[in-house]
Amino acid sequence: MSDECCEKKKTKRSEKEKQLINNRLSRIEGQIRGIKKMIEEDAYCNDVLIQLSSIENSIKSLSNQVLENHLYTCIARDIENGNEDAINEIISLFKRFNK
Repeated sequence: MSDECCEKKKTKRSEKEKQLINNRLSRIEGQIRGIKKMIEEDAYCNDVLIQLSSIENSIKSLSNQVLENHLYTCIARDIENGNEDAINEIISLFKRFNK
């Protein structure tokens, strides 16, 4: 077994990609702060639930974006380099996403 399995993997992202992801995360943080305010102000349950659903959709959309990038970069590179463990990694990710 190689030492490679024990190393922590990292993904090198461009500054543009980091900025896009951070912008989306900031919007999600703003949505969460908005819900906290709604709770403090005794907003109607239905309105809170609609906002929670919106946050779920925002997170799912961001997750899909990161997953797509992962497939085109990290996984494609690993497969090109003959690392068949990348396929198991993807299978595991899809199982997690489909819960």
